[in-house]
Amino acid sequence: MIDTCFPKHQYSEDVTVLTAADKTILLIGTAHISQQSAELVQQVIEQELPDAVCVELDEKRFAALSKRSNWENLDLKQLVRNRQLATLLVNLILATYQKKLGGQLGVLPGAELLAAARTAERLGIPVQLCDRDVRITLRRAWSATPFHKKGHLVFSLLASLFDKTDLTEEKLAAMRRKDSLSELISELGTALPHTKRVLIDERDIYMAERIKSAPGQKIVAVVGAGHMEGIARVIKYDNRNQLTPISTVDPVSSFWKFLGWVIPVLIISALVLIGLRHGATEFSANALYWILANGIPSAVGAALAFAHPATIVSAFAAAPFTSLTPVIGAGYVCAFIQVMTCPPLVRELENAGRDISTVSGWWKNKLLRIFLVFLFTSLGSGVGTWLGGYRIVTTLFS
Repeated sequence: MIDTCFPKHQYSEDVTVLTAADKTILLIGTAHISQQSAELVQQVIEQELPDAVCVELDEKRFAALSKRSNWENLDLKQLVRNRQLATLLVNLILATYQKKLGGQLGVLPGAELLAAARTAERLGIPVQLCDRDVRITLRRAWSATPFHKKGHLVFSLLASLFDKTDLTEEKLAAMRRKDSLSELISELGTALPHTKRVLIDERDIYMAERIKSAPGQKIVAVVGAGHMEGIARVIKYDNRNQLTPISTVDPVSSFWKFLGWVIPVLIISALVLIGLRHGATEFSANALYWILANGIPSAVGAALAFAHPATIVSAFAAAPFTSLTPVIGAGYVCAFIQVMTCPPLVRELENAGRDISTVSGWWKNKLLRIFLVFLFTSLGSGVGTWLGGYRIVTTLFS
């Protein structure tokens, strides 16, 4: 009797055959900007006719790849309300970097993942999205990165926008070799071990468990080549008990919540004590200084971002009060006003990936200008909080 689960053909080293429980898994390691990877994926699925196809995507990323109208459905106001601007910006930077590299080869980023899904759908094979929600991954990665390493992470992301790396299919094939990938992942683990744990190790476990839960006995799984070694290592173990812990975002620690409220309470208490010790005139002078110290830098930040006049006024008015609460910052208030007064066109949303790679594009593109408003007003408000707080504290103890 022929074992129908056994692979029918021999493939390149980019395909690894694994067994887990009663399943035979053909794990395909790809480069997300490689035409060869897209062709290999389609070939394996058509020749093997597996019971299910797993792809390294979550629902959000799959929708972004498969639906060209995705930008038209973007609700910026809701994103600002949910305080997800930073997540959108990081996604945009990463997508831009991959698209720029893929453009050298004439391939859209994620083409092989989309090819896997479409080939499976054409053949009537179930498709399982096996990656963790990208928003959870990004938030866990940021939380896991030590404070003194966060700047390095941000700088690396921004530097990727101006990277001039030249790629060919031959270079991608060399990078997909296990020894090269192991060295790259080892370097990441040395520089940012906590970030690597979230971005690589946790997702290896998550995807391995999702692959094992796919229906049928023969599974084709399409993942980035950097995950092949890790998935092959952990898939033999039962890690279902880890799925819930690695699929949730840790709440803000009690210490940071406490600190978030301590600073406003101290500022307000200091102002009250100044009034009691030095009189109403000194109280008014320090209160006015607090308003100006917060309002002016925040408004200047909005002006530097070429924000709408209403946004600039809102920055001045909001910063003195948002600095006294950890619930919402001046950046989000100003970003929301900017969205309302100067909403980006669909064309500008679609061109954001191109404009983000140029300095002038950040000011010309209305979506990117919203990010500038958020960043500059947040920075201005932060500077104002320290200036105003320093003046109040020195007055109190003078």
